[in-house]
Amino acid sequence: MTALPATTTATRKSRPQINLTVLRREQLSPHMVRIIAGGEGFADYINNDFVDRYVKIAFPQPGVEYPEPLDLWTVRETMPREQWPFTRTYTLRRVDVAARELAIDFVIHGDEGLAGPWAASAEPGDSLIFTGPGGAYNPDPSADWHLFAGDEAALPAIAAVVESLPPGARGQAFLEVDDDADVQPIAAPAGVEVVWLKRRGVPAGDSTLLIDAVREAQWPEGRVDAFVHGERGYMKALRDVLFKERGLERSKVSLSGYWAKGRVEDAFQAEKKLPIGQI
Repeated sequence: MTALPATTTATRKSRPQINLTVLRREQLSPHMVRIIAGGEGFADYINNDFVDRYVKIAFPQPGVEYPEPLDLWTVRETMPREQWPFTRTYTLRRVDVAARELAIDFVIHGDEGLAGPWAASAEPGDSLIFTGPGGAYNPDPSADWHLFAGDEAALPAIAAVVESLPPGARGQAFLEVDDDADVQPIAAPAGVEVVWLKRRGVPAGDSTLLIDAVREAQWPEGRVDAFVHGERGYMKALRDVLFKERGLERSKVSLSGYWAKGRVEDAFQAEKKLPIGQI
């Protein structure tokens, strides 16, 4: 059974629609593509004050006739839910207000999924429609050190946060990817160690590398600010490591499941409201 497009509590005012144009596509690694978008619609984009910014990208359904120009909020108000465009949540890797463009990185696994195949074949001139940005996290400047942990889905967010840290920041970043070719340059402060964990063919979501690395790491002294995001099963295991084993305060941890193995985002978002999806 195909999942229905996800519902939302956002409104036209809280998450305005932005219509951009693809400017170029960059192949960052075998499993990640960067889309740079801009154009006249960038004038409607309003930045927020969070380092970890995300948007909800809209993908109109084939075979469904939508009013032109496409207005997502009007569609939600006037068309049945099964005809709404599907949405996928993505971090803004970079926003360049002066150049009037922004970058979004997409994980690619062949023809799997919705957003990945679109990004893999996107060409200059294609439309990129999203609502947002949203966000809720900034690194704590008073922390003694920072902990980052995540898989490919969280890599853009973690990289953006790491690169926002001041030069004197200290910390550890554990990043799980498939193989050596998926390692990317990250402009981290000298005091932030970036550790790449390679599954080497083990499917994403099936590894214990990330969990083991955080559990076995030698933690620096002092108060930590943690940003830990990725596959839901990973996050449930890391929740126990951080709160039960390490005794961290919940207010010092940003922990969220970005995706769930075997679930498309619409089903995943629906499950987050149920006991099975609680982290």
